Amino acid sequence: MSTPAPRVLIADDETLIRLDIRALLEGEGLTVCGEARDGREAVTLARELRPDVIVLDVKMPGLDGIEATRQILAEQAIPIVMLTAYAYGELIVRALDAGVATHISKPFRAEHLVEAVKNALGAAMQ
Repeated sequence: MSTPAPRVLIADDETLIRLDIRALLEGEGLTVCGEARDGREAVTLARELRPDVIVLDVKMPGLDGIEATRQILAEQAIPIVMLTAYAYGELIVRALDAGVATHISKPFRAEHLVEAVKNALGAAMQ
């Protein structure tokens, strides 16, 4: 009996980015269990779907990725990989303080995102 593929929730307000991330992660054998268009939907889907890891954009309408991270982690321990247009600075510090496992700068290389997701999953399993 094989172990089920890790389940990933993707949250990004840009449809094409979500589709690209889905194709990339599914190509690596991960299962995308849901997609959110904003931070509020990400919080709701995290609660309902209980994914193994979340890929979350920092800048989304309504509820940004940092506040969504705080709300998600207040309810359950799920590793979060934050997508951001910034490689460093105050926004990254706020994201890390909120509890994200790691962050990836946009535009990202496919292998960097896959590595970040797998590392976040591995750290959560320890």
